[in-house]
Amino acid sequence: MPGVTIRGLTKRYGDVAAVQGLELRVEPGELVALLGPSGCGKTTTLRLVAGFLKPEAGEIWVGERCLSSPAAVVPPERRRMAMIFQSYALWPHMTVDQNVAYGLRLARTPRGERDRRVAEMLKAVQLDGYGSRYPGELSGGQQQRVAVARALVVEPEILLLDEPLSNLDANLREEMRFEIRRLHELFAITTLYVTHDQAEAMVISDRVAVLQDGRVAQIGTAEELFERPRTRFVAEFIGKTNLIDGVADGTGTVARGRLRLRVASTDLTPGAPVAVSIRPHQIELAPRALPGAPAAPGATVLAGTVVRASYLGDGVDYQVRIEESDVVLRVAGPAPPRVRLGESVSVSVAPGACVPLPSERR
Repeated sequence: MPGVTIRGLTKRYGDVAAVQGLELRVEPGELVALLGPSGCGKTTTLRLVAGFLKPEAGEIWVGERCLSSPAAVVPPERRRMAMIFQSYALWPHMTVDQNVAYGLRLARTPRGERDRRVAEMLKAVQLDGYGSRYPGELSGGQQQRVAVARALVVEPEILLLDEPLSNLDANLREEMRFEIRRLHELFAITTLYVTHDQAEAMVISDRVAVLQDGRVAQIGTAEELFERPRTRFVAEFIGKTNLIDGVADGTGTVARGRLRLRVASTDLTPGAPVAVSIRPHQIELAPRALPGAPAAPGATVLAGTVVRASYLGDGVDYQVRIEESDVVLRVAGPAPPRVRLGESVSVSVAPGACVPLPSERR
């Protein structure tokens, strides 16, 4: 199974660069999610890989084959790829069997082999026995499984998916995330998966490429992106976080006014602007009137007041205004609520929870 290599890819629409100098390597058999907000270039990148668009600069390689460059673009039908669209694109007048067999018929696969492969694929996507039904007789999740089966039955080298779950309700989306991951582990096809849903990307993919303004801002596993973001954009886009702008006060401390935070770094440049990312679940919260658990070694302990407490069923989302500063920290606590609105509290933040980032003050 070949991998995909993208080098310096650029695509413009008039004066707007939808993709600019994008670099990406997808290893053979790997599933990489392209994640980002609307307009970041993820769908344009997928369409360039599919061959629907021609780049102004850069190249796309699959294994040892150059499929796309400014000089020449191999047409989609010769790329040995399959694409699954947001709309499923099933033929309403064809049965499930006929929809899944469509690509094999175009390839003039013999009838006996075609029927065998369709039956095996429907069993793989857990639709055994549904072959005689029409798309209108299926649920949204079942229709998506048919679209997946149709893409996989032709045995593509590369699988492309463009927001395939966005039309499903929340429960079906969650179910299909695990189903797509299961099918990837079963077939191990090199896959690019476009989504704007970070939970979807984190569940499905081997690695996630976060796109910003047509470039890869950072690529890594879900854990790497969440625990060690490299930019303010990635820290804000992947999960919830508190971002505190300040200046380096020594090599391991960041200051904002009177506030001092010990951070997990020893190479800060004194006086340099720094943003500190702190995840809400990594902040310890306790009523100030009661003794709390001992703070972690080197932790920053701050006094504050609860200005909001939102009950979420499995937890409580607090906002705590820190005394003698303009900082309000978002803190994730367990249910039932331990503290109430207006109550004085102490918060403890370990150095390892404070991730320094290059400041991008606007």
